[in-house]
Amino acid sequence: MTLDNVHKRLLDNLKTGVVLLDSNLRLLYINIAAEALFEISDRKAKQLFIGDIIINAEEDIGEMQTAIVKHSSFTKRKAELNVLHDKTIFVDYTLSPFEFEGESQALLEISSLEHAKRISREESLQSAQATTRELVRGLAHEIKNPLGGIRGAAQLLAQEVASGELNDYTNVIIEEADRLHNLVDRMVGSRKPLELKEINIHEVLERVRSLVNAELSGNGIKLSYDYDPSIPAIVADSEQLIQAMLNIVRNAMQSLDSPDVDHTLGEILLRSRIVRNVTIGAKFYRLAASLEVIDNGPGIPQDMIDAIFYPMISGRPDGSGLGLPISHGIINQHNGMIECESKPGKTKFTVVLPISNHN
Repeated sequence: MTLDNVHKRLLDNLKTGVVLLDSNLRLLYINIAAEALFEISDRKAKQLFIGDIIINAEEDIGEMQTAIVKHSSFTKRKAELNVLHDKTIFVDYTLSPFEFEGESQALLEISSLEHAKRISREESLQSAQATTRELVRGLAHEIKNPLGGIRGAAQLLAQEVASGELNDYTNVIIEEADRLHNLVDRMVGSRKPLELKEINIHEVLERVRSLVNAELSGNGIKLSYDYDPSIPAIVADSEQLIQAMLNIVRNAMQSLDSPDVDHTLGEILLRSRIVRNVTIGAKFYRLAASLEVIDNGPGIPQDMIDAIFYPMISGRPDGSGLGLPISHGIINQHNGMIECESKPGKTKFTVVLPISNHN
């Protein structure tokens, strides 16, 4: 391996976007992190003017040109840049001019604020969930013991009484004790290890679709799909992923039953896509599967959007607030991530799962 190849490999493994520019601000090289930010490959970006990548950024480009002429570096914080495909990114960037073989060049380092914010949010959520899980497991033990006693006493009482009306009362006690027992089990979550094997992710989505279609009969909700057949097999536990995706789709169904819906036809879209050059947590993957659940419901209130993956948080009076945290836990076990974007009329949950053989 040549030294040039070693340098390129090192740059491609950075989480920071790196762009090499000539004196005319034409791109000589961009690393994989910059490819992901700008959604363009190094091959296609070569010799493009920076203004072809960063759109309507005359002020930023002017500052870069001045910095190269003066051979002085500068840093810009919390910059809002419009890039290709009508995408807006929020970044910190530093431009550092230098001389190479008698020619002026510049190194542009770009750090995505959204990526840093996402990692911080995910770490905070995982820490809070771990603490909550231990608390709930302790409470579950304390709750299950008296529940078992109540249920047992109700069964003994049912054997002693002859009245049918009294039996109805004991049945209520037994049924409610069972319901609370099941609720506690759901709060604690499964401790069963994942049964990992190669699966077709679309078999998971089709299973979810068939289950949901059976529930939608006569509900005035249309469930459609848009799959990318090029997604290769992933290593996962299909039953667990079915549960995770089912919880998300059912969440969309319930939002469409809301009195705040201002249209006559509810729509849910299941969409799959290949995504390239993604960072999940602190790990970089060249290839991943993106699974989206999109609905045209009333949206999630902005004051709740950051809390929906915490246990017992629900936007519905009758909601348990367990479905999304369970999904988050399952996706986390698969080294994936789940995100939500929401506004009135459109809510999108995105699950990203790494394709291990391509990382």
